[in-house]
Amino acid sequence: MANAIQKKRIALFGSTGSIGTQALEVIRANPDLFEAEILTAQTNDELLVKQALEFKPNAVVIGDEAKYHKVKEALSSENIKVFCGVAALEEVADFDSYDMMLAGIVGFAGLKPTLKAVAKGKAIGLANKETLVVAGDIVMQKAMENKAPVIPVDSEHSAIFQCLIGEGRNKIEKIILTASGGPFLGKKPNFLVNVKRHHALQHPNWTMGAKISIDSATLMNKGLEMIEAKWLFNLLPEQIQVVVHPQSIIHSMVQFEDGSIKAQMGLPDMKLPIQYAMTFPQRIVNDFPRLDFKKVTSLNFEEPDVKTFRNLALATEALFKGGNMPCILNAANEIAVWAFLRNLIGFLDITAVVEKAMEKVHFIQKPTLEQYFESDGEARNFVASLIKM
Repeated sequence: MANAIQKKRIALFGSTGSIGTQALEVIRANPDLFEAEILTAQTNDELLVKQALEFKPNAVVIGDEAKYHKVKEALSSENIKVFCGVAALEEVADFDSYDMMLAGIVGFAGLKPTLKAVAKGKAIGLANKETLVVAGDIVMQKAMENKAPVIPVDSEHSAIFQCLIGEGRNKIEKIILTASGGPFLGKKPNFLVNVKRHHALQHPNWTMGAKISIDSATLMNKGLEMIEAKWLFNLLPEQIQVVVHPQSIIHSMVQFEDGSIKAQMGLPDMKLPIQYAMTFPQRIVNDFPRLDFKKVTSLNFEEPDVKTFRNLALATEALFKGGNMPCILNAANEIAVWAFLRNLIGFLDITAVVEKAMEKVHFIQKPTLEQYFESDGEARNFVASLIKM
């Protein structure tokens, strides 16, 4: 009997990161459904080579040009095209040979290749929230024009997406994004002053890369998700609410205009939203661990503490202000997190520099794509000068 789902060729942008490696686990478990067509990595050449030898993609990209010869040499006996550098990401995103891009590159760097795939009308499994935070209006507009489906991979946005299936034109009253509260839930600023890198990287429920782990600890992650949700689901800022839910069992909720609320639940496991994005509109069998209600005695909810975790307040401000403000917020945060991970600034300084950038960098109400790139650069340079890097 012919398979109901045709074999899908996946272009994995950011294949060596947390999302990429888990996506490859899904592909490995379902070789009759998926193949890895393109793999890209920024610096992790050893893992990229290992993945390429196992999955035999058509092409690989190593972002770090200094590592090009090593990768080329290691794959010389294979029929795999090897590219390097930032421009190569756009080049391979322009290939016709894949069906879906899994956009797992962290940060602003994911924007250009994603735009290229959207322009080709390719399906996008979007794990890079910064792409929509920076230029959501342009990305979603282009996706509409080119009939490119954008399927969220973030657990919260996947949850909302799943809750909306079958609801057609039924109006959303609001969406409720759940936040675990991160490793410092309930802590006050006097505690956070002394937080070090290794504390902030320990998330209670999810295993993630360094950037998103720090964003979760500062609650910036939830702020970025609010902005992403606005564009993904075409919402007004006031329709987006955040609630702290420490167990991370309810991944997010949708409230409809009749007051009914739908929630999507499950154990915190990123492989589930990754698999769902890759198989959509079907669901397929897997052997992931199941939620056992006998073991979950209670689910708790509380308001986020935006006085202590001011990043969430700043992101909300950017969401309501619009224009290039989310782009400025994101760029400043990327540099601040980079600096914190290198012990150049303290944990609370992350918020302080983001706030300064939002005050100082030139505000544009209706930016072009070019102006988004300029604002991004301007905010990065401003923060770098503050930190004296």
